[in-house]
Amino acid sequence: MKIIRSIREMTAYSKTQLAAGKSLGFVPTMGYLHDGHAALMQQAIRENDIVVVSSFVNPLQFGPNEDFERYPRDFARDEKVANDNGVDVVFYPEVREMYPDQPSVVLHVTKRVNALCGKTREGHFDGVATVLSKLFHLVSPTRAYFGMKDAQQVAVVQGLIKDLNFQVELVACPTVREEDGLAKSSRNVYLSPQERKEAPVLYRSLKVAAELLEKEKNITLVKEKMVEYVETETSGSVDYFEILSYPELEEVPFSGQTMIIALAVQFENARLIDNLLFTHNEREQ
Repeated sequence: MKIIRSIREMTAYSKTQLAAGKSLGFVPTMGYLHDGHAALMQQAIRENDIVVVSSFVNPLQFGPNEDFERYPRDFARDEKVANDNGVDVVFYPEVREMYPDQPSVVLHVTKRVNALCGKTREGHFDGVATVLSKLFHLVSPTRAYFGMKDAQQVAVVQGLIKDLNFQVELVACPTVREEDGLAKSSRNVYLSPQERKEAPVLYRSLKVAAELLEKEKNITLVKEKMVEYVETETSGSVDYFEILSYPELEEVPFSGQTMIIALAVQFENARLIDNLLFTHNEREQ
């Protein structure tokens, strides 16, 4: 497995592989790899000749009061996870390599961001779109793999690829969960032992909401019930509990279209998100 740290080497490697007629799967990450990332790598390996994983904590997507410095980093761990999963290349640039100067161009996302996490994280998805545009140019992937745990990000990336005509296929992969249902996340390490016991309530609340929606078409009432449920059963505070159209992420009357049930809960030192896609009589498990 190769470790590439420079843009020049990354672009040269990709050009060589593509010129040889090989397909290239790409898994962009912010490192601190876990089983959720491993599932993305494994699917990419099944579907491509070469797989590249990037490990880069992107400062552009962190707000002034967010956890850029605290975001967990452990490259030795990342290298082992990638190697154990058969990855061909880990692209591991430093911030000064990706942003040698103050950017003169930063993309601005105008749709699918005024809800869920985007509502309170101004500029976050601008940073996501900007770094992914750079990475798509540098890696030139055939396919790019994203987890549905961050369904809003998947929706934004769909728009990015379509609007800027990137020649890459987006592959959205199911959320990987612990045995008790908690979505795997780099931020789970910040939960206290008691919070970790409570955290599976998040996924249970999504499933309960889906069951209620089969009987109760009043979306506002379902959301109110679920906020009360989560805040009664955990020590966390609900940031949002939303039921929206997907991937548009707009408030709509109850209908047979695909909808997303999503929540964010703030614990003492960790903010967790989760979601479930829902259509009448058919739920994503």
